[in-house]
Order: sequence, then C-alpha cells, then structure tokens
Amino acid sequence: MAETNEYGAESIQVLHGLEAVRKRPGMYIGSTSQGGLHHLVYEVVDNSIDEAMAGYCDNIIVALEKDDICRVEDNGRGIPVAINSKEKKSALELVLGQLHAGGKFDKSTYKVSGGLHGVGVSCVNALSVWLTADVYRDGGHYFQRYETGIPKTKVERIEDSDRHGTIIRWKADATIFKETTNHDFDILMNRLRELAFLNPGIKITFRDERLENPKEVVLQFEGGINEYTKYLNNGKKVIPEDPIFITGEQNDVIAEISMQYNDGYEESIYSYVNDINTHEGGTHLEGFKNALTFVLNKALDSNEKLFKKLNPKVDKNKKPSDADKKKEIKIERLTGDDVRTGVAAVISVKVPEPQFEGQTKQKLGNSEVRSIVYSLVSEKLTLWFEQNPQLCNMILEKAVSEALGRIKARKAVETNRKSGMDSFGLPGKLADCSSNKPEECEVYIVEGDSAGGSAKQGRNPKTQAILPLWGKMLNVEKVDPSKVMGNEKLWPVIASLGTGIGKDFNIEKLRYHKIIIMADADVDGAHISTLLMTFFFRFMPQLIEKGYVYIAMPPLYRVEYKKQKYKKFVFSDEERDQALEELGENRDKAEVQRYKGLGEMEWQELKETTMAPENRKMKQVKITDAQMADQIFSILMGDDVDPRRKFIEENAEYATLDV
Repeated sequence: MAETNEYGAESIQVLHGLEAVRKRPGMYIGSTSQGGLHHLVYEVVDNSIDEAMAGYCDNIIVALEKDDICRVEDNGRGIPVAINSKEKKSALELVLGQLHAGGKFDKSTYKVSGGLHGVGVSCVNALSVWLTADVYRDGGHYFQRYETGIPKTKVERIEDSDRHGTIIRWKADATIFKETTNHDFDILMNRLRELAFLNPGIKITFRDERLENPKEVVLQFEGGINEYTKYLNNGKKVIPEDPIFITGEQNDVIAEISMQYNDGYEESIYSYVNDINTHEGGTHLEGFKNALTFVLNKALDSNEKLFKKLNPKVDKNKKPSDADKKKEIKIERLTGDDVRTGVAAVISVKVPEPQFEGQTKQKLGNSEVRSIVYSLVSEKLTLWFEQNPQLCNMILEKAVSEALGRIKARKAVETNRKSGMDSFGLPGKLADCSSNKPEECEVYIVEGDSAGGSAKQGRNPKTQAILPLWGKMLNVEKVDPSKVMGNEKLWPVIASLGTGIGKDFNIEKLRYHKIIIMADADVDGAHISTLLMTFFFRFMPQLIEKGYVYIAMPPLYRVEYKKQKYKKFVFSDEERDQALEELGENRDKAEVQRYKGLGEMEWQELKETTMAPENRKMKQVKITDAQMADQIFSILMGDDVDPRRKFIEENAEYATLDV
C-alpha cells in the first residue's frame, strides 16, 4: 500500500524559545560553515561596539581559548540584570534566551546600532554547547550559564564589584558547525581591525590563547578611517599625500568618507553602516560612486587640455554646423570605472533606522541615504578640487588615461566582431581535455615546454588539460591593464580559462574548476608562481575566492634502494631523512635523486607523484585577508625597493637558498 501523508492539526509544530535557531541556523547566521562560526563572534563583538558608539565603552578584549572556546569582554555598562516588569524575567535572561529581545529597538538607549534585529547574542547562545555570561554593574558581579540555549542556572549575584562591563564566553556546537569549530585568527583579525579603524580611540585587544606562547595584538587608531585608507594604500604612491576626508550630517544620518588615489589600477572601496561591513554595498555606496563620477566629469569639462585628449575631434568653442550635426560626433565621458581606477576609499555611515537585506546585513536599502551621501560628496569634493587644482589635474589625467584604454579596447572588439573574430579561440599550445563539464576539468599551467611534454604524456586526457608557458612572465603589478590582454605570455591563460578579465570577467564561463600552477621547486619556479598568482589576484580574484586556484607540489627527492624494492618520493629534507632512517643499516646504499626541475622527471614519475588525483599533493590558494594580500602584492611586486626590503627583513626569519 502506498504511504499516505496526512496534513492535520497534529502536523503543525511550534518551535519554542531558541529551537527555531537550532532547527534552521542558516536563516540567522548565513551558514554553518566557518563563515557562520565567525559570525557568532561578530554578533557578540558588535554588542560591545554598540556600547562604544553610545559612548560607554572604550576597551574590548576578544580571546580565542583552547578547545575552540571564545571570549569577548568589554567595559561597557553591562547587560541589565534586573527583572523586566512586562516579561517577569531578568533582562539578562531575555537578551540571552529570547529572539527579538534587546535594547536596540529603543532609540533612547542606542541612537545607532549594528545589532538591530534582537537575535544576535541569543543566536550565539542557541548554537553553542554552552554559554556563560558575567555581568558587572550596579555594584555587583552577576553570572548565568546556558547549554544549547537553555538556562542551567538562574541569574545569580556572585559578589560585590565596582567593575562595569560584560564577559560572554561560549563553545560552538560541533553538531551544528560540522565543517569546523576552529576559529581562524587572520579572518577575525581583519574584522576587528576594521572596527578599530571605524571607532577612533577604542582599544581592541585580540588574543590567541591557543598557542603555547599566546599571541596578542592591540588595535587602536586615533586617526579613524583616514588611517584605514592609508593602511589600504600602504606601499603605494598616493595622491594626495593625506586622504581626502569628507563628513557631514543630515536627518540624523552621519556620513564619513575617506579617499585617496594610488598608482595602481584596482579600486578598493569598503562601505559600512553602523560599523557593519556591507559587502554587497547598497545606497550609501551608490551615492558615493555617482557623486565621484559627476564631480570628475564636471572637472573634465572645465579642463580644456584633458577634454581634448579624450575628445580630439570635438571643438567645444566651435558652434556645430548642420554637417557636423549629421555626423553626430559622440562626446566621450568618464565612466564610473574610469574615475575609480586606483582609488582607495572607506565609506562609513551611521543610520538610526537602517534597512538591511537579511540578518547578515550585506546590503543597505535606505533610499534617502543615497541622496545624502551624493549631495555631501558632490559639494565637498568639488570644493576640494577647486582648492587643489594641481592634484585635481593629476587625478583627472589618471581617469582620462583609463578611459582612453577602455575606448581602445572597445574599438578592438568591434573590429574583431566585424571581421568575424569574436574571440581568440583556444591557444595552439593548449592540450585540452575532452570533457565539457567544468566541475570535473582541470588545467595544469606548466613552466616550460619540456615539463609540458612530460605532463601531456602523464595526464588523463578526459579531465586534465595542459598549458605550457615559456619565456619571462609579465608582472601585472607594474603595467597598465590595457596591456595585459594583448600580452603574448598571458593571453593564452586568459583564452584557455574563457572568463575574460577585469571588469569583463564572467565566472560562469570558466572552463576548468581546478587551475593548477605547476612550476619547478626552485627560485625561478617560485617567481613564476608568484607572477601568476599576482595576475589572478589583480584581474581574476573570483577564481581565488571560489577556491579554483591550486599550486602543485612536485617531490624534491626520490629515495630508492632496489635490493629491497624500496622507492619513496618525498617533499622536504626532513622527509628524505625519515625515508633513509626507514632503511636502517642500508641507508648509505640508497640512491637519492634530487629533482631540480620538472623536466628531469620521467613522465611516469610526474604522473604518479604530481598529477594522479589519488597520489598528488596540492596547496589551495586562499586569501583570508584581502586587504593584507593587496598590500603584500603591492610591496613584493611593485617598483619601490624600500618597502620590499623592510617586508623581507621583518618576515624572513629563516631563509634557505638553493643555488
């Protein structure tokens, strides 16, 4: 008999307390991956930051303890502990144990706040094996413990105390966060550093107490978002020397903008609402972008020389004739992409009633904020340009140069289309795979034709493609982006991947879901790998963000003793020594082959050690801190020697030269 599914009164389930959070955690914290795990930390820290924005807190401690325990301390007012007359419960228990309970709904308590939905710390509580709260206020020390969101003790007064503040300590539930409960120091560091920049004067101490020798970083920036902008441009040549700072208030919305141009070609714009990083932007970012485009086009109109450079066929002083009107000569304007080339900017707005898309607050929706930011930036930036004509001219020259490159590229595409050449096609040196399913395809970008030949013999032709590179790779950190597409060393990579680059990049067109850099294990190989990673980071960052880029790990040695039929491929000097130890008294009779390059390996060995999925070792390229990565690439691959020397001196504690 077929199974019947009855839908009646008993089918209706009511989830009480925090059960809903445990049942559908992704609805409240975005995911149950490492990102969701870190979101718990952000929720608790945001409560402390709200106290700081209200003027009651200036010291926050975030600590990662052993056994995946996290602790957040502040010296704010302390969560109220008295009995709430309406709910007949301690206010602390309401905040920790009930959704949509908090002080953020009452604007007399918090004028602006990051935690607006009243689900923050209660979600942390629900998704933790246990959580404890220590509250210091009203002359006492109060304590309460929860397990999976359920109170295990009452709110108890432990002792008298003249302290004030809150300590929240918790252990995330591994049955919820099945991927990992291990916090990543660098990812959390990035967020805490943002908060320290956005709240000048506040002191955030971040500790990693999991280490044998605990690590502590103190974050405190009196210069606010101007220091943030300088941090983004660290190691780069900048215009102007000090960031342009714009601030104003309208209808209780406070806006602060700091911006500065650098000698690179990437835009680095970070937007925040009530200290929440709006990764997907929103109306405040739109207002800034629109104003920047408007002001620079307005400045271009009054700069006859640069206007003529962009529009050589247009004479603004000549009245157009009827013949000219028929020709319809198009006046080129600066686009948003043109004016944002090389800009680093931080946009921070404080909004009393922000409308976010979702609990994770990725995008601001308040339409009034767009016009507030637009009018503020338009007015103040126009004034700054008028007061600094030379610097204005330098910024305009950069934007016009970018526009000319864009126009040149557009004409090249139009020419190719007219001649029937819509794309480069696939490069001749690419040995493609037969599968057309990107999720099962991988391409090895191999240093040199010799290694490429071995790789072609050792590959699985259905799923593995081989693209050999030859000659000196272009350092994209030092060139105009318009020169990248036509570069004979890089266009085979661009054409093989199929995504386009920069602003034309489309991840949906990617032909391989594993892009594997395979270079020699020496200085030259490391240089080629770094050049390729710089290219991907600058022009195809989504490849790294999605986890598609890998570095192959070919073995350094083959240890072999034929009499015992012993053969082992190892990847370091330590592994080589261990392999020799395994041979005992015969260690001196073993043959140790040191591979100086991929070309020295037989194709069977290359296949067995570096290409066969069941045996190979690879490193996935990840960027946990995009701002830090941007700085490192600029320092290591840029023209300025002093920052590079300083970076190497500070970070190269041990160096082994293979000469």
